[in-house]
Amino acid sequence: MNGSKFATEEKANAGYLDVAANAHGEEKGLLTYQALQRIDTERPRVVEIGPGGGSAVDYLASRLATDSRGGTVDLTLVEVPGVQSATLADAMVKYRKSGGPVELMAGFAQDLGSLLSEPVDVISASALMHEVYSYGGGYGGLHDVIRTLPTVLRPGGLFAYRDVYAVDAESLHVRVTQTYDRRPWTQFLRMFLPLYLSDGTHPYHGAHDEVVIRQDSRLAPLRDIAPDRPVIVGAPVGVCREVQRHFITMRDCAWRSGVLGFSPYLDGQLAADWNSRRAGHKQVHYRLTESRLSESQRGMMLALSEPFGDHLTVDGDVFDMCSDIALSRFLALAEAGDDQCRPVWEAWCVREGRETYAYLTLDALLSAVAVSSTESTGSDPTILMPVHVSDVTRRNRTYYNRYLQRTLSNPLRDAKQLVLFSNIRLSDTDRLQSAMDAMQRWCSRSTLARVYSAASTAG
Repeated sequence: MNGSKFATEEKANAGYLDVAANAHGEEKGLLTYQALQRIDTERPRVVEIGPGGGSAVDYLASRLATDSRGGTVDLTLVEVPGVQSATLADAMVKYRKSGGPVELMAGFAQDLGSLLSEPVDVISASALMHEVYSYGGGYGGLHDVIRTLPTVLRPGGLFAYRDVYAVDAESLHVRVTQTYDRRPWTQFLRMFLPLYLSDGTHPYHGAHDEVVIRQDSRLAPLRDIAPDRPVIVGAPVGVCREVQRHFITMRDCAWRSGVLGFSPYLDGQLAADWNSRRAGHKQVHYRLTESRLSESQRGMMLALSEPFGDHLTVDGDVFDMCSDIALSRFLALAEAGDDQCRPVWEAWCVREGRETYAYLTLDALLSAVAVSSTESTGSDPTILMPVHVSDVTRRNRTYYNRYLQRTLSNPLRDAKQLVLFSNIRLSDTDRLQSAMDAMQRWCSRSTLARVYSAASTAG
């Protein structure tokens, strides 16, 4: 695998792979299940790239247990060599009982063409492209994977893809201004952004991509900003998106580690105790851990919380406010080399801190997949496109958005985007027309022209 070194040890850690990265099974597996409803093959073959902790496998097994296709869907899982998961093994056992045969193969997405002996009906992946972009050669590696997909999907097959939503902008290079005036954010900015810009794989290298930092109405070196005063950042919107998304994942990591003095339940039924799901307002269930909190803050948390069985619960807005205070202390200790906080920070940096989560807008993603797929070397020319408007959906992460709206001057939407691409024969003019009609909802005229030109040339 080219590019930055894939953090195999950190990604395979059970605390991350089996727990932190193993949520949203329904969201991950739903597109795969919907794809199967469109497949008329008697015994369909499904490939999932990067199954992680197996939550999507578990979901698919549950759906197939009550489906007429149950027991007839052959599933192949492709995982990075060295990444192993106990929860995935359990999900595979469950799948064999209700879904059908399942096998696990070691390999990279770039090698899919050599791993699979014959075309399949459905390929499913979650967060594949940002992993390939970050560790597999940037845009070149990304386009290589897209070119491979039509060679391993049969004509009429489907590619079910889920990833981080980018931004509502024409390009990730559009310049914006963001103000960071909350202490944990300014601390994080100082610690994270120099690391990401120097060591991460990202597209922000042009003259117009310069990140300009101002504090106290003066230009300020990023590493020297004072965390107790507002910071104004002028940068490509994609850079601000990376800061925002990485802050959220770092906060989740600190929560799970227990180093803040408390650890919320982020998975399962207790993580979905909504006061208002639409507004992103919920009760947070948490347990106290060996404390890094001051006695006064610990007392405040206890005073604001209520007992709930063997743990505590508190209003989500209150929890976030208290959490920011603890997070600020954690970042200060990590920066100072504290023997408990520094390892948590460094482990997160190695595992996720250099990744680029959003490098393509939805318009750019759809066009990149469509155009690159026409460059495939397959003998039966096809193109990967959504056929219906409903094949492209966005799921807002309302809890995170509620927090971001209170802490940033102009927060960017936090969401997941799900796209169901059909592998359409270029000779199938009716389906091509349906796909072009669907793309109009999401893409600019210039993008549609590029896709039309690529399809016409390849066909």
